[in-house]
Amino acid sequence: ALVFVGSAGALYNAGLLGVALAHGLTLAVFAYAYGHISGTHINPAVTFGLALNGTVKWIEAFVYWIAQFAGAVLAAFALQAAVGVVNADAFSAAQTTGVLTQSFPYYAVGVEALLTFFLVNTVLHTAVDGKAGPFAGWAIGTTLAIAILAGGPLTGASLNPARTFGPAVVLGN
Repeated sequence: ALVFVGSAGALYNAGLLGVALAHGLTLAVFAYAYGHISGTHINPAVTFGLALNGTVKWIEAFVYWIAQFAGAVLAAFALQAAVGVVNADAFSAAQTTGVLTQSFPYYAVGVEALLTFFLVNTVLHTAVDGKAGPFAGWAIGTTLAIAILAGGPLTGASLNPARTFGPAVVLGN
């Protein structure tokens, strides 16, 4: 969902705010829709944090990672097929890139790590600890949207290795 919906926002020139809201609202909705079933494991970085925390077992994390990366690739192929009918070059906007990614990759990694820390920290302190009650999904989705607003121009603000991997595979990067 993050690859298909979030990337579509970039393809349609929704602007930084539109892309941030597409990702943040999608994450919030999925947290509410699937949190009680699976914990909404859609981000390998968050799954890693939950495995480090002991919330999920490492073998479960491995299975989640396979599903997350495979789902991202499938979503990227589906989005490319859908938009490729209209404009074959449009899908290139689905890549997670920013001004730091080409010239200053180590800075880009640092920015991504910091923003991802904010997201994982929010998940741990709201959904896992239960301190946010019914607002956990909202807090998590809002954190993602805010992080994209802050880091989008710098790195593309994926905060999600699968979100970056799916479009990169489809584009052959």
